[in-house]
Order: sequence, then structure tokens, then C-alpha cells
Amino acid sequence: MLALITGASSGIGRDMARILSEKGYDLILVARRKTKLQALKKELNTNVECIVMDISTTFNCMELYQEVKDKDIDILINNAGFGLFGEFCETNLDKELDMIDLNIKAVHTLTKLFLKDFKKKNKGYILNVASSAAFLPGPLMATYYGTKAYVLRFTESIHEELKKEKSNVYIGALCPGPVNTEFNKVAKVSFQLPGMESRDVAEYAIKKMFKKKMIIIPGITMKVSKFMIRFIPESILLHTAYHIQKRKRD
Repeated sequence: MLALITGASSGIGRDMARILSEKGYDLILVARRKTKLQALKKELNTNVECIVMDISTTFNCMELYQEVKDKDIDILINNAGFGLFGEFCETNLDKELDMIDLNIKAVHTLTKLFLKDFKKKNKGYILNVASSAAFLPGPLMATYYGTKAYVLRFTESIHEELKKEKSNVYIGALCPGPVNTEFNKVAKVSFQLPGMESRDVAEYAIKKMFKKKMIIIPGITMKVSKFMIRFIPESILLHTAYHIQKRKRD
């Protein structure tokens, strides 16, 4: 049994690696930070291959696939991603385009490449890490919220295609709320709600993945929030979202 995890050097990705290793999975861990990957490898008891790579370019995604395509991978977890806070006119365009490349294009590319292989075998799991941001408008984090909405709708659509084909291949989206990871520091935000621990989110995500749940939402707060927003007019939702976002300013 073999799983590939992107963004595996910290946070949810790192904890997913720990949990899958505990379940007996060998791992291919992908991230940019070699030192952190090597430190994680030393913790784990199963076979671990570390690939130091920035997958924010399509070329590197293709290179990654070519490097591992013959290894009979059972699970792909597209976890790599980052956020950016600020007024859209003021935020850095290059960072936003990098975010689109990583949060959308890398997920899209790796999903397509591995899904084709999984369909040939008629087995396999793909878990795309989205966010509770996918359910809401995100003024002051417009690009990040847009990328996560893409990941969610993209994943749902493929899930339905596989269902209609009666395929045994699974694809689902993980949509956590605030989590205590490096995301906050990178995005320069401070959440008002207490964040969940990444280990708890990872355990819940993997449990629901193996049960083939399409949308995985850890924590009762986020489940209730998703249910409630369907009853709120869009204008009020936008106004509320702006003020919630504004309070995140670090």
C-alpha cells in the first residue's frame, strides 16, 4: 500500500503522513523543504521516499508524475497550498498567480494524471484539500477563497462522473475551518475562532476518505455554519464575511 502526499512537510499533510504510516502505508512525501521532509521520514516506521520539489509549475507536476507513475500508488492527497490576506488591489500579483498555480493548477494536473491510472485499475483514492472557504465569499482573501471554491466544485464534479460510471475510484474534498498550522503565518491572518489541531483534522479526513465521503467537514462548528449559510441572503453574507475577514488581520 502506497500513498503520495503533497505539502507533506508541515500541518495537515505531515499529520496525514503520520497516520497513514501508522496504518501500514508506505509513503511518497512531496514538499519544497528538504530538512523538514527528512525529519518527518525519521519519525515514520514504513518506507518513505522524499521528493523535494516545488509543484507550483505544470512542468514540475508532470515531472513528479513521471517519476512515480510506475510505483502503483493507492492514494493521492493533494494538500499543498497557501493563502494571502489583503485588499485585492493591494495584494501582490505574483504571489496571487503563484497561489493559483499551486492551489488550482497543481491539484488539477495531478488529479487528471493519477485519476486516469486509477480508473484503469478501478481502484484508488484521491483527496483534494479545499477549505471551508470554498462555501463562502472571501473579501480580503479573494484569490484564496476563489481557488478553494474551484477545488471543491472540481472535485464534486469528478465524484459524480465516477459515480455514474459505477467506478470504484474515490475522489473527495476536505473542507476544514481554522486549523493550527503554518497557514496563518504565511497568510498573515489571525483567526478569531479557535483552530482545530491538525492531527485531529487529519485523522477525521482519512477516516472519512476510506468511507468515501465526498465532502469532508471536520468539526461541528463548520458543519453548522455550512448548513446555516444557505438561508442567508447574499448581500448579508457578503457584508458579514467582510467583517469576519477584517478581524483576521494579524
